[in-house]
Amino acid sequence: MATTATMPVSRPAKRSIWSRLPVVHQLRQSVGIQRGMLIAGLVITAVFVLVAVFAPVIAPYGFAQLHGADGKDFGSQQPPSPAHIWGTTVGGYDVFSRVLWGAQTAALVIIIAVVLSIFAGVLLGLVSGYIGGWIDRVLVVICDAIYALPTLLLAIVMSIVISGGQSGLWAGIFAAAISITVVYIPQYFRVIRAEAVRIKAEAYVESAKVVGASSGRIMFKHVFRNSTRTLPLIFTLNASEAILTLAGLGFLGFGIEPSSASEWGYDLNKAIADVTSGIWWTALYPGLAIVLVVLGITLVGESLNDLADPRLRGRRAVAAASGETADISVVPGGPNEAPGGLEGLEPGAGIEEEGIEVRE
Repeated sequence: MATTATMPVSRPAKRSIWSRLPVVHQLRQSVGIQRGMLIAGLVITAVFVLVAVFAPVIAPYGFAQLHGADGKDFGSQQPPSPAHIWGTTVGGYDVFSRVLWGAQTAALVIIIAVVLSIFAGVLLGLVSGYIGGWIDRVLVVICDAIYALPTLLLAIVMSIVISGGQSGLWAGIFAAAISITVVYIPQYFRVIRAEAVRIKAEAYVESAKVVGASSGRIMFKHVFRNSTRTLPLIFTLNASEAILTLAGLGFLGFGIEPSSASEWGYDLNKAIADVTSGIWWTALYPGLAIVLVVLGITLVGESLNDLADPRLRGRRAVAAASGETADISVVPGGPNEAPGGLEGLEPGAGIEEEGIEVRE
């Protein structure tokens, strides 16, 4: 009696926890110019975070310091010199120190604003999408009304209501953060609500209802865990918008007082008259700080958003294996017909993770 020999099927080794981290995983997936953009964004963002954390150590002077250890005033609008490498402002502050301390203020506002936005937007989106009914209609109307208003105008109104337009360090940070939070809640609400509406119709959610699981357990164990995959992408994109909104508030005079904290938008506002007088250093460096930080965070966000598209992931994986650009993400004949076969894909990654659709 003839016996049929079966070949053992080798499965790829499981990837380490480090390689499965969100940003690390996307970095391994990226190739070519996309990887260069992601690395550049990560480097700029990392420098911004380090400066924000170590600003008290790096900055030679305080953000509101007007004189040195010898008691002599710095002077107003002094050009760059060994004592003040980026010069001084019209108010007599050291520009270099103000820029470094401004990174700390921006980081605090971003963290508080985005955390509050995520908490409120995700909670409202879950309730609205899963429960539905009149609660869903009311929340949708309110969020659409907020979303229709201009972002900066709404932030100005909220800043005036919360702090009267001017405030101290923490009061100003929370006022700016809450102003930005109100603007960004509808964005998280829309994304989570759409995912909750889709997920609550899935078979595993219906099965949980059949076995008697409570609505709260289903919402936070099943719906929540499967509807928040896009939050890191929205976080990075909103972080850059938060910096611009904070700078806009400071530029228009609704930010934090200069004696309470350093803020790039306020420094730009005070440097408007300097530019026409040929004093370039008071506006150049705060403006460059805003541009570079926004650019770095935007590069990270756009790269992650691009890599989240399964069609683009599959196209890049095949292109990396074949050494040429793949025109489509569909591999006729099965995965072994792809250039390089299964070995051409990222080690340890499945076909579904790479976004390649297999058609027989």
